[in-house]
Amino acid sequence: MTGSAEREAFASSSCLVADDHPAVLRAVCEYLEEEGFEIAARAVDGAEALDKLTRMQPPLAVLDISMPKMTGIEVAREAASAAPNTAIILYTGVGDEADLVEAVDIGVRGFVLKGAPLDDLVRAIHVVQNGGTYVDAVLGGALASGHATGRLTALTDRERSILRLLADGKEYKHIAEELFISPETVRAHVQHAVERLHADNRTQAVALAIRQSLIK
Repeated sequence: MTGSAEREAFASSSCLVADDHPAVLRAVCEYLEEEGFEIAARAVDGAEALDKLTRMQPPLAVLDISMPKMTGIEVAREAASAAPNTAIILYTGVGDEADLVEAVDIGVRGFVLKGAPLDDLVRAIHVVQNGGTYVDAVLGGALASGHATGRLTALTDRERSILRLLADGKEYKHIAEELFISPETVRAHVQHAVERLHADNRTQAVALAIRQSLIK
């Protein structure tokens, strides 16, 4: 199947699930299917996950944070440009502060602990599908201690990138060219950032983002 055909086949609400433990991968996929989700693809390591994310562009990906070849965070970092419309949820057995803060900075939208009931993963998916961000209560402490909570809820990675370019004096059309998106998409991201930061306009949004260390 060609890349374009795969993207069309998985255009509906669906997700990719990646985990290097076969039993966990099977259990998660079966549970999500029982809950009505379509499994776009499965992957057993990070490299396979990134390859399928790039080719299929699913709306959502659930990634184990610790995988061979590429970690979930490394996949998420590459997916930010390779599959920018895919929302990432990290499924982790540990709550390492440095890893979680890094994941926040690259735009990961959900953090679910493996020890939690699978219902929590379903809840996280629904939250992320509706444009929100989900953080397991246990992991929330690590994020808060890393001073990342405000950044997590304030702006997406793409919104920060665009505000950073605005701060450099670039116009919408130049930002669109640099990020390979349309000027209308740039404008939409700016409007979302303005609303998230409770700013009056884009200039104030940029100023607030700089003041709150959301961009540098």
